[in-house]
Amino acid sequence: MTRTLYLVTAMRLPTFDPAAVGPHRRFLDALQAEGRLLLTGGFADGSGGAYILCNVEDLEQARAIVATDPLVTTASSELHVHEWLTR
Repeated sequence: MTRTLYLVTAMRLPTFDPAAVGPHRRFLDALQAEGRLLLTGGFADGSGGAYILCNVEDLEQARAIVATDPLVTTASSELHVHEWLTR
């Protein structure tokens, strides 16, 4: 059975604001409470991180959710959403 997840990569920009980290974590906590966050973590080299969205209707909805991430709204990181088909 194929399952659709959404892999979100977040790469820090030169304009990265460390003050965005707290709001970003609260954003992720809210997604987890809604049952929409499967996994999250930062890259060991400090360049950014990734998270996996689940229970999302489609790519458009995933992109709409990501657009509200404080890392995006503060122009701290560049986020990309990838539709991921898993088995």
